Amino acid sequence: MSTFPSTAIPPADIAALRASVAGPVLQPGDEGYAEELPAYNLTAVHTPAVVVGAANAEDIQWAVRFAAAHDLPIAILGAGHGTSVSSAGSVLITTRRLTGLAIDENAMTARVEAGVRWAEFIELAGKLGVGALNGSSPTVTVVSYTLGGGLGPFGRKYGYAADHVTALDVVTADGQLRHVTADSDPDLFWALRGAKGNFGVVVAIEFTVFPIATFYGGGIFFPGELAGEVLHRFREWTRDVPEEMSASVGLLHLPAAPFVPEPLRDRLVAHLRIAYLGSPADGEALVAPFRELGTPIIDAVGPMPYAAVAAVHNDPVDPLPIYEHAALLRELPAEAVEAILRYAGPEADSPLVLAEVRHLGGALSRTPESPNAVGNRDETLYNVFLVAAGGPPDAEALHAYEQRLIDALAPWSTGRRYLNFMFAADAAPETAALAYAPGVYTRLAEIKRRVDPANLFRVNHNIPPA
Repeated sequence: MSTFPSTAIPPADIAALRASVAGPVLQPGDEGYAEELPAYNLTAVHTPAVVVGAANAEDIQWAVRFAAAHDLPIAILGAGHGTSVSSAGSVLITTRRLTGLAIDENAMTARVEAGVRWAEFIELAGKLGVGALNGSSPTVTVVSYTLGGGLGPFGRKYGYAADHVTALDVVTADGQLRHVTADSDPDLFWALRGAKGNFGVVVAIEFTVFPIATFYGGGIFFPGELAGEVLHRFREWTRDVPEEMSASVGLLHLPAAPFVPEPLRDRLVAHLRIAYLGSPADGEALVAPFRELGTPIIDAVGPMPYAAVAAVHNDPVDPLPIYEHAALLRELPAEAVEAILRYAGPEADSPLVLAEVRHLGGALSRTPESPNAVGNRDETLYNVFLVAAGGPPDAEALHAYEQRLIDALAPWSTGRRYLNFMFAADAAPETAALAYAPGVYTRLAEIKRRVDPANLFRVNHNIPPA
């Protein structure tokens, strides 16, 4: 006998739900239940009471109404990258079957359904000679990434992906499908762009695309013994690079695995990531100060098509058991670099597989033409992102190590967070609130009271109703 809360749902109600939707409806113990619950982060375990594999918007409406009728929270799962709070006892809606994708290269617009991953978008956009504000990983869904803000390789030039959304189709807590724009519902349009799944299930989004057929970029891998020189050069260099240049440095300790290029296996490397929207000649000149530091292991920076944009970060595509942490910094003085090196540099006995410093500023620091809920822009110039790999027995020690590095950066931290870099350990309401300035959070809570007063959408970094 199952011990999941689904045992309390009358079988007749499950049968009625199955008869109403086109996609699968599954409970614990059903064939296909586990396969419907992908997780990129293998530390995440999903145990919903009911899974609805939505094949269309109507399926989502039925699932939301079912959850409301049974007073069950609603969880949303796309590609499985996001992890926050437990999905136990929820109605979990999976969106991978929503694969509609259309790009109008003449109007410079795109419409993308909730199951489309960036890899699919990038492939089509590359053929059409346009680009968008994708993230570093090609396996993340376009919709989920964008709803959390969307910080990608071209952010300093164009801002967050959410800044360029023009419309959203969303099923709200009352089970209604709404086409939301700045004119139809200004408050909800503002809130949806930056609060992820707190206000409903987004079925599709429409946004602007950009003339990014090619760019100057890629990665340079330096040996770990040059990590300090690379980070200090990066600190100085980012003071005055143009907004067309977006860059980061990742201190990587990669395993001796087949997916890792042989020269990078089982060693510390400093990975400079470059995405420059200017001429190749200007790009060469801008990157030259790093090439002066020493002979790299791999130098793969140069002109490249938008279709190859995933090569800037080279994020792993296979699922991994990982623990993550992040912080936003106002500045990156020499002392902050030394703190990072103390915990992640060549002399550290570190469990981290990645310690990344990403340069922000530029358009990421300005209020966009269409304001939204993406917060903590104006005083933030860097994001620090940490990843450690290990199983559940390692969790406490890995979290503690990451926290010590974050604490060491406290003198330069804003004390705030970026939503897409918040994880399972950040799900407490008081921590989730750090993704927003106080006034922004208050407005979101007021809109939540109107749109979802019962807080059905709470399996997330939750914003409770005011």
